[in-house]
Amino acid sequence: MGKILIRGAKVLGGEPQDVLIDGETIAEVGNGLSAEGAEVIEADGKILLPGLVDLHTHLREPGREDSETVLTGTKAAAVGGFTAVHAMANTFPVADTAGVVEQVWRLGKESGYCDVQPIGAVTVGLEGKKLAELGAMHDSAANVRVFSDDGKCVDDAVIMRRALEYVKAFDGVVAQHAQEPRLTEGAQMNEGVVSAELGLGGWPAVAEESIIARDVLLAEHVGSRVHICHLSTAGSVEIVRWAKSRGIDVTAEVTPHHLLLTDELVRTYNPVYKVNPPLRTERDVMALREALADGTIDIVATDHAPHPHEDKDCEWGAAAMGMVGLETALSVIQHTMVDTGLLDWAQVADRMSVRPAAIGRLAGHGRPVSAGEPANLTLVDSAYRGAVDPAGFASRSRNTPYEGRELPGRVTHTFLRGRATVVDGKLA
Repeated sequence: MGKILIRGAKVLGGEPQDVLIDGETIAEVGNGLSAEGAEVIEADGKILLPGLVDLHTHLREPGREDSETVLTGTKAAAVGGFTAVHAMANTFPVADTAGVVEQVWRLGKESGYCDVQPIGAVTVGLEGKKLAELGAMHDSAANVRVFSDDGKCVDDAVIMRRALEYVKAFDGVVAQHAQEPRLTEGAQMNEGVVSAELGLGGWPAVAEESIIARDVLLAEHVGSRVHICHLSTAGSVEIVRWAKSRGIDVTAEVTPHHLLLTDELVRTYNPVYKVNPPLRTERDVMALREALADGTIDIVATDHAPHPHEDKDCEWGAAAMGMVGLETALSVIQHTMVDTGLLDWAQVADRMSVRPAAIGRLAGHGRPVSAGEPANLTLVDSAYRGAVDPAGFASRSRNTPYEGRELPGRVTHTFLRGRATVVDGKLA
């Protein structure tokens, strides 16, 4: 692997600098660097970030390769600037054994576009009745540290307590899909004015908030780590803020779509807006943005949820929940958080690389852009403006809510341990 000189990039949005990559590591950062024989990338005006890390991705393999595969999902991740993704456990079969998580881990190794860290299921078959093989998954080659029944809530308080106690042995974390199941039976969208006018089953905020309140108290009781997936309501923000002020070891994520879209879009009856948890109100969106800015919400996670067209191009009630997000995440964050002045680029690096890597205990990612560090890097043209065209997605699925919408920013280059996976916005 040769040398690459990135010339004149704004490292974390700061003053322009040169960055020299030699093999798998960053060799030097400074001004006026030269390297005979190095490939030179002119990056005047562009932003250089540590490679992005997603704590919440659905790669669908094994079992739903018609939606996505590890290969197509990691290609989509690379295009979006990600160098590592955590793959959720709700595959077929469920990733609840050492064998399945090792299969996903090995498929990620073979893909070569970004590192894939499997997430293990908390309970056998995601059924919420019996703990899965948490220790065996951790001891496997995949070295699982994050466990989640995402798509379903671990609603049994005793099971949740046992899971929190178990993962303490190896510094693991339980990532909770906070959805009280009885309160969301038949729910189709956020419970509020719009659901009442449309006559669709409402999904109350308390269904999320009550589980978060319970789980932060359980985490405090047993002294373990808990992570809240796709937090979506203003009330949830207040609970997490209170828990952190109390010293409870809780972290939380927000998706790009919950920072931008509201339940008013459901008036179109377009199933592309059907997602779990549902799109909330403008008040919730503003509270989520403020919480991400002040650090109450730790990270951005995509909840990239690919579906084939037949599962989304149908009537609202029959449509699957979820939307793809890997290839548009950074653009949405620039639009909602950077261009609004709520975050600078160094804080974007913190929320989309440093902290998610830390929560997942993912060594080698989320590192400083400094000499001697792994060359996992993302170069962004923040001046770019363009309409989203899903026809060009690397993902196998096209269920994006942003089709035709103009968004800022474009990832021009992604480097995984010094090897370019994306060049000039295209897969290498």
